[in-house]
Amino acid sequence: MAYKFEDLEVWQRSLDYADAVHEIADELPEYERYNLADQMTGAANSIALNVAEGSTGLSDTEQDRFLRIAVRSLLETVACLHLVKRREYLDDLDPLRAAYKESETLFAKLQAFRSSLDKSSGVEESPIEYTDGAPF
Repeated sequence: MAYKFEDLEVWQRSLDYADAVHEIADELPEYERYNLADQMTGAANSIALNVAEGSTGLSDTEQDRFLRIAVRSLLETVACLHLVKRREYLDDLDPLRAAYKESETLFAKLQAFRSSLDKSSGVEESPIEYTDGAPF
């Protein structure tokens, strides 16, 4: 592959996760097309885009900054999954469960990637610990 990020498992998984979120968004009612659907797909895309953009940084501290943005985008998509469930937009909850499970794995991979970086030259944010288990 030509670019560093293309070989990263976390980037490849973020693409798979974005595809799953897009499939869920495609099932939402038409009146959510320019609201919740766009919000959740934009956030899902942002995960992969920030991993890619951060990989070209000049320092681990800069890469960490983009990974933190990716984590925040991931959490935004999880909040959107909760809204989809709460509003009962899907008859079949299996896609929500699968996406939630993948979000947990992707979160762990992003956090592990962040932890592997040498961030001694910058300000560090404490890692966030989340419990395992889908609410759907």
